[in-house]
Amino acid sequence: MPFRDHFSSHAAQYAEFRPGYPDALFDYLTSLTPRQALAWDCGTGNGQAALALAQRFERVIATDASQAQIAHAVEHPHIEYRIEGAESTSLVDASVDLTTVSTAVHWFDFDRFYDEVRRVSRPRAILAVWTYRVPSINPSVDSVLNAYADETLAPYWSDRLQYVKYHYRTLPFPFKEHQPPPFTMHTDWNLHQLVGMLRSWSGTAIYTDANGVDPVDQLLPELASAWGSPQTVHSMTWSIYMRVGVVSKAN
Repeated sequence: MPFRDHFSSHAAQYAEFRPGYPDALFDYLTSLTPRQALAWDCGTGNGQAALALAQRFERVIATDASQAQIAHAVEHPHIEYRIEGAESTSLVDASVDLTTVSTAVHWFDFDRFYDEVRRVSRPRAILAVWTYRVPSINPSVDSVLNAYADETLAPYWSDRLQYVKYHYRTLPFPFKEHQPPPFTMHTDWNLHQLVGMLRSWSGTAIYTDANGVDPVDQLLPELASAWGSPQTVHSMTWSIYMRVGVVSKAN
């Protein structure tokens, strides 16, 4: 399967306009790993999850197939960034204690990626993958956002986004699973920040390429009416949808 690069063209927006994952999520994953020597953050993007892992693991190797995404990643002395695909890496056999994939595994070749996870993982290592969808703000804004995601962009989402739509419940995941507690992300944003996030979506980019028009520009009057003053800051909540498993050899 070729690398589906929907983000390099707006890597700077992706780095600036994405919410942060909660510390509790990384504390939970760390508690599951027998060792904290090496974490692999696959599909790292701008290194958001890698930075959190670097506070808990001796080393983090963060990989992404997109050179543009890596260019916007934040440096840290415990993180080594590598421009590599998810399915074939330079990681050493049986070296990884925890593999994480935040909002990216749905783009991967599942069989090849899971084989790579098995190759690089130590015994009893953990694999955690997670995603999120549209934030909850208030009924008026939520209605506009959900219509944009599920109606305006419906023909433009990749077929792989079905896994996100169904909260990763249909994602192939051939490992013995833990049942993680619920996690949410919270942030306080103004309208400019929300608009930046919408423009970082792959569906928005595909719509723009297909039609030569930015759909967020078309959405803005309705969204602004629901939002209020552009300077108004609203609290936003995202539910995180996660699968966590103990890495085992293929059946």
